[in-house]
Amino acid sequence: MADNSDLWIGSAYLFLQSTSEKIVLPSVYGSSHQKSSVFKALKLALADSTGSLHGVDMLKVHCSEPHLIIQLKFCMRENCRKFLRSYRTGLFRESLQNHLQVTLSMTAVPVQVELKAGSDQLDRMLNEEERCLDCIYKEKPDRLRDEEIAELEESFRSLTCRQQSNNTTPSNNCNSLNSSSLSYCSGGSSLPPGATFIFQEQQFADRTLTPDDHQKFAKLVSKKWKQVGRSLQKNCRALRDPVIDNLAHEYDREGLYEQAYQLLLKFIQSEGKRATLERLIAALEENSLITLAEELLGLHPSENDTS
Repeated sequence: MADNSDLWIGSAYLFLQSTSEKIVLPSVYGSSHQKSSVFKALKLALADSTGSLHGVDMLKVHCSEPHLIIQLKFCMRENCRKFLRSYRTGLFRESLQNHLQVTLSMTAVPVQVELKAGSDQLDRMLNEEERCLDCIYKEKPDRLRDEEIAELEESFRSLTCRQQSNNTTPSNNCNSLNSSSLSYCSGGSSLPPGATFIFQEQQFADRTLTPDDHQKFAKLVSKKWKQVGRSLQKNCRALRDPVIDNLAHEYDREGLYEQAYQLLLKFIQSEGKRATLERLIAALEENSLITLAEELLGLHPSENDTS
């Protein structure tokens, strides 16, 4: 069983199928006009299940008729527990059906749900909450957030922020959760307002990488720069293995600093505003570079060495 003092991360797959012959969810999601509406419904229902915008992350959506399969990432045990209780009682399914009905402008969207973690069918053990939690904890996410999901997330944030700005009721804090009108905004970031992520059970504001981040990474990552590059490549087409190998060869004489600097430069140039702190921290965490991650987050700026 996971130690609650450690960062708790787990993964599961949510299988969705419409019980209406007129609605095939993979086809609806595959439509360019309706994809964002399905994503919004999923986002709202997952937020409802935990009471938090950040309790559950969607990493990828697979279309495999008749199922729409969503890979979920849970950060923090209690968030996962809340989701499981909402799922077990049927509240999550009800919330999802309601949101799909609204976002797709349909009279009803009946949905059947299944939850799996690896080879474990969690629907068969929902009354054994701790066992479900352990199954999810054992299944670590095998990817970063898919590029398509990242784009949908960004569009969703922009839309909800515009809705908030058009609201006649003044509000200085846009982080509250509301099922009918979800807001995601806060100031001071070059990303859509409100972008945050979890690291070591703490919430941090996300932002695009800065020159200071770039230099710290190059200085401190040392020999593990290739491993970090391979973690970033899961969601960055510009960092395929031949590119990383070419950087190693081309800047071999300049040393590790320059190799690492050029790697992150390639990432920043190719991803633009999507070259975010969250993505770099996730790559560092995946390669056990916790001290460097903490350095970038300002948790102990006086230290100069990585773990």
